[in-house]
Amino acid sequence: MSPRLAVHRPHVAPTVPAQRARGSCAPTASEQRTARVMGAWFLATFVFSIPALYFYDPVLHQANYILGSGSDTRVAFGAVFEILSATAGIATAVVIFPIAKRVSESIALGYVATRILESTVIAMGLISLMSVLALRQDLAGTASADGSLVNVGRSLVAVHDQTFLLGPQFCAGLGNGILLGYLMWRSGLVPRPMALFGLIGGPLALIGGVGVLFGAWANPSAVLFLFTAAEIIWEFSLSVYLLIRGFRPSPILTGLPVTPHPE
Repeated sequence: MSPRLAVHRPHVAPTVPAQRARGSCAPTASEQRTARVMGAWFLATFVFSIPALYFYDPVLHQANYILGSGSDTRVAFGAVFEILSATAGIATAVVIFPIAKRVSESIALGYVATRILESTVIAMGLISLMSVLALRQDLAGTASADGSLVNVGRSLVAVHDQTFLLGPQFCAGLGNGILLGYLMWRSGLVPRPMALFGLIGGPLALIGGVGVLFGAWANPSAVLFLFTAAEIIWEFSLSVYLLIRGFRPSPILTGLPVTPHPE
């Protein structure tokens, strides 16, 4: 019989990215880019949502806006900023999903779902305000413009106010606070004391929203702000941390199982 020929086996590349040294938990350049992109999108939700409230002020606080010569261009700018804010909210979840699913795919999907729901609700409120503009442009100054039109305008503004409660209050408390807070705390990608702000702030934000729902306090009010403060600190600090520092070294970046450990 002829001797067995040696078979050349091609080298199989390891599954760990080439940029990462064997056994290292340090993030790669690509993963750090992901961190900074997520931080930028998170910061964008603040940058776009705060000006939107300023531009919306006439339609939100002038009872007869729908009958007068309203600042339509100003309100339209508010709509643009709110669309950008809603888009940035979805982007924060989509960007982190490939990494967050290594902790828990179901929770990571839940985070994406709550962000999409939040942005959808925001868009519903935006449409209600744009309807006020459309009615003003079509009917203001005509014979049919009377007190009933004012009531319609107030009803549409009330829809916007309620979507603000359901979207940024409830969905952000559940999604950004509880779900993302858990993912970041479990993975160790950011300092765990920082992630605790999300795990604490999320439930507090939900309690604040429930209080408004049952009439215990107003929206807006100082009480509601106190219930939401920890959630705001968590979201803003996360955006700044990811932009400046990126991810911390973590076993999750190697694809290995993640177990919580004390700081």
